[in-house]
Amino acid sequence: MIGVPHSARAADAGFTRFIASLWPEAQAQGVPRATFDAETRGLAPDYKLPDLILPGRPATGAPSQAEFVQVPADYVKESSIARLAAEGQKLMAKHRAALSAIETRFGVPGAIVLAIWGRETDYGRYALPYDGLRVLATQAYVGRRKDQYRGEFILALKLIGEGVVTRKDLRSSWAGATGLTQFLPSELYKHGVDLDGDGRVDIWHSVPDALASAAQQLVNKGWQPGVRWAYEVRAPAGADCTQGVPEVTKPIREWLREGFVPVRGQKLSAAEQAQPASLLQPEGIYGPAFLTTKNYFVIKEYNFSDLYVLFVGHLADRMLSSQPFATPWSASTQLRTSAVEAMQRHLTRIGLYGEKVDGKAGMKTRAALGAYQKSAGLKVDCWPSEAVLRSIGTAR
Repeated sequence: MIGVPHSARAADAGFTRFIASLWPEAQAQGVPRATFDAETRGLAPDYKLPDLILPGRPATGAPSQAEFVQVPADYVKESSIARLAAEGQKLMAKHRAALSAIETRFGVPGAIVLAIWGRETDYGRYALPYDGLRVLATQAYVGRRKDQYRGEFILALKLIGEGVVTRKDLRSSWAGATGLTQFLPSELYKHGVDLDGDGRVDIWHSVPDALASAAQQLVNKGWQPGVRWAYEVRAPAGADCTQGVPEVTKPIREWLREGFVPVRGQKLSAAEQAQPASLLQPEGIYGPAFLTTKNYFVIKEYNFSDLYVLFVGHLADRMLSSQPFATPWSASTQLRTSAVEAMQRHLTRIGLYGEKVDGKAGMKTRAALGAYQKSAGLKVDCWPSEAVLRSIGTAR
């Protein structure tokens, strides 16, 4: 291998040995030997993927780890929502029979699974860029979650061996999710549904199968039929933004008694008011506020991001109503991700934060910032700002 550094050649030899060592596990899972040999022959790692731990090189983070914290207005972009909602309305008519069957069988609104499809792959227009088997093999070898991906790689071989998908169609994201609605192989085995009745689960070409599988995944994670994902509300003056964590959950009627008001004069039934809900203020005290139900957190298990759930939930709503959020997003300034990481580390040191240091202004980070602001005599807005950064710098 002329021109290839010795360390790279050694690593690739190690990769080849690693893949070969997986045969007993693959055999136990029912992968045919012919499939294992054919699909692993010449398989090479992709060391350019994110989320890898490579000897002698800095650890790579996920591509979502942008230099600046992404504010909601940039993620839940009105132009994107409007375009996807208009397309979603057409698809709702086109796939009416399948969506009706999904709603009847699973109790999941058709608009919700369409919104997941829209967010994940732009209704199938987004061509997944990676060879899924290569991604899973690389992540199993040098990824941060080796044990998880070891199993996913073997299940991908099983999918190919069983004729569920071809290697050519097994395209994926950098994290190995595949198909119109982005499933890992293990998720396909757990949640896959053959809705079109052709005898196979095909989330790559069959829209009914992909949408039904997304619905089944939501049901398996606890979806409650007839319950909205969230209610947009106006928070009362002086509302405590540090309450915006899943641990603070109470019936919606209690939030209403405390002065939270559904937007646009919406009236909630007695059953709705009895539902437990948590407060979500994605921009702290600025921008829209929401009372989030159990189904909000079910969607969040599909993708562990508040902004993802906001996007999917709002896109689903927009397919049924043209109204944007009642409260506009504020022009929140963007701090560097490294600055938010510094805040999280300090909040961890003083016992206010116990989650991952990831540079993201999620629920737990915002609540911890609010608690710090209270203790430091700052304005309590539960949002990472230059004022908080300066205060933390002084406190060190």
